[in-house]
Amino acid sequence: MVRTAHLLTGDLHEAEDLARTTLARVRARWRRIPRNDVDFYVRRSLVRTHLGRTRRRRAARMLTPLLPERARRALPDPAGAAGRGDALGRALSALPSRRRAVVVLRHWEGLGEAEIAQLLGCSAGTVRAHARRGLAALRAHPSLGPVVTPSAAPSPARRHPVSGART
Repeated sequence: MVRTAHLLTGDLHEAEDLARTTLARVRARWRRIPRNDVDFYVRRSLVRTHLGRTRRRRAARMLTPLLPERARRALPDPAGAAGRGDALGRALSALPSRRRAVVVLRHWEGLGEAEIAQLLGCSAGTVRAHARRGLAALRAHPSLGPVVTPSAAPSPARRHPVSGART
């Protein structure tokens, strides 16, 4: 759970705090959670808590110019990506929060589109779009370097050495 939170937030301390908050929320509702859906409920709570925090931080960033100077200095840097040496962490931190959540849940947690759609409360098509755009942004991110892909040109047809038939 902390690993997923770390991929979502990009900061280990914030990830631990997110996991702690999530477990406290789950504990408060423990009697209402169906026993066969505990993993799903905890994962959904983790993602929704993260998305809620992201929305609140975005609102704080938008209101920052309106604050007095001494209060402005007290706000933490929401991105925190400047000191990270991890290229993947920098690339993930550049993604919007929902897109990042879809990429992490899809590729690190191994969930399917339907499960992610149910977790996020959206359609499977939305999940596919977020995954496609997120992966495109990761491929294009400068800290990950160029990705070697096969060329689009068709390979020349090969012939069987004896019969001369194309293979």
